[in-house]
Amino acid sequence: MSPNAHITSHRKPRRTATQSWVVRTGVAGGVLSTLAVAGAGSATAVEKPTEATMEMPAINATISSSIAQSAAATQQTAFGYQESAQQDKADDTAKDASKQAKDEAQRIADAAEKKAAAEKEKREQDEARASRATERKSLSAKSATGSSDEAASAASSSSSTSTGTGSSATLISFLQAQLGKAYVMGATGSSSYDCSGLVMAAYNQIGISLPRVSQDQSTAGTQVSLSNLQPGDILYWGSAGSAYHVAVYVGGGKFIGAQNPSAGVVERDLSYDMPTGAVRVM
Repeated sequence: MSPNAHITSHRKPRRTATQSWVVRTGVAGGVLSTLAVAGAGSATAVEKPTEATMEMPAINATISSSIAQSAAATQQTAFGYQESAQQDKADDTAKDASKQAKDEAQRIADAAEKKAAAEKEKREQDEARASRATERKSLSAKSATGSSDEAASAASSSSSTSTGTGSSATLISFLQAQLGKAYVMGATGSSSYDCSGLVMAAYNQIGISLPRVSQDQSTAGTQVSLSNLQPGDILYWGSAGSAYHVAVYVGGGKFIGAQNPSAGVVERDLSYDMPTGAVRVM
């Protein structure tokens, strides 16, 4: 027996060629499989960006549509604001025009009222001056002729002409028949008169035609003094040529005239309302 018979051998058993080929084949297959899997994975990874790229046009179209809709809405809102602003401006313009027209109408009305007030005041001042002038004239006449002569003249007038003679009697009779009738502006008879309408109608009774208005009647004849009046003389108040009232002297220090709407046709003493002057047409 050999001395090495019991020593265990440490040499590895030799593999057969078949086993080696299988192992190699398996290894190669695994590598190839791994490569295949890796390739598949790489292919998948590469395809994903392609899919994302294909979806971008749709996203872009959606965003563009939203932007377009938003722009349209904004434009429509802007148009609405512009239209509202134009309407507000038109309303303001109309209000301004209306206010200006109202202010102008008020200004005209105020001016007319002021003018009427001024004219009334001037008329009253003229009448007051005329009245004072008449009073001064009457006082001067009294001083010149004396109170005794004035009394004698009045007595003579009362006794000889209170009823009048001839044409003056007809004139006075007509005037007395109109007493109590109404005063109506512009009326000339027979149921109503204004001041100049009554004087004109009275003189028509004796065939004398007079102008229609008091201004013209105050200059229709010869001016006479108030201290030398005769029945039938026309009395006037105001200035000759611009008189605002007339009546007829009937003697005895009295006159008959269409006084005003509240009094109508009345007989009054000269002292009731002293006239400014007188004219004689007979």
